[in-house]
Amino acid sequence: MRPISLVKPLLVSGLLLSGAVFASPGAREVLTASPIDDIVSQYPEMMSQGIRDGLKQSGQVPPMVADTIGYVVNSSYRADAIEQKIVAGLEASMTSKQLEEVSDWYRTPVAKKIAQAEISASAPAAWPDMRSRAAELNESSKGTARETLFDRFDRASRATEATVDTTIAVQLGLATAMAAMSSDSVHYEQIRARLENQRPMLQGMVGQQVYDSYLFTYRDINLQEMNLYLDFLESDAGSTFTRVVTDSIQESITSPIENIGSQLTRFMSFGAGESR
Repeated sequence: MRPISLVKPLLVSGLLLSGAVFASPGAREVLTASPIDDIVSQYPEMMSQGIRDGLKQSGQVPPMVADTIGYVVNSSYRADAIEQKIVAGLEASMTSKQLEEVSDWYRTPVAKKIAQAEISASAPAAWPDMRSRAAELNESSKGTARETLFDRFDRASRATEATVDTTIAVQLGLATAMAAMSSDSVHYEQIRARLENQRPMLQGMVGQQVYDSYLFTYRDINLQEMNLYLDFLESDAGSTFTRVVTDSIQESITSPIENIGSQLTRFMSFGAGESR
């Protein structure tokens, strides 16, 4: 299943029947049992909305251009293709025993409760509420066990690390496209070096956003349930599952960026020609 994981709709649990399991679950059945597929289904909209909002807030381009870029981004991602890459990765990297252990976890009441929280929080419609409650949740969590658990969660989920890497890759692709449409003689390597120099700043910004998301997403999950979840994420099967899913999503997000840049360059060139 998925919220996007950082995105997808509600997971379909019908494939996992109650009672005895007579055969080891396949990778696709495990994905369906998790929240990942639901989150991934929201990825095109999440990527589009996130990039559109970021461009408008930064003032880098006019709002109409930001909306156009958002449309191009949305049309460049397919949830089913992302899911297929995840399934292929799981089949190649996980044993039948590991897949069964992951399936067993996602069939538990605690896992289902957490999965639903992740799916709900990953939807773009929930983002305004997440932002509006960030200060309140940060303040109420100061000095608590929930605050202490975040570092363990972040290490196990690789949330900040993966988000920073993906952010740099996406920004590099878009910045390269924007540079190609301008009169500035800025080249790929210069842009890449500039973004890499910003990595420490990005880690701080993304780390805070991940923490805000963590507090919001798991606000109704008690500490005992969170510890059970972290035990799963840190287990051999759980950590392998998380690594494969994260790497597959990251590759799926970054691989179309060059094509997106080319589409934007053609679009902007066409628009410039029409305006003359």
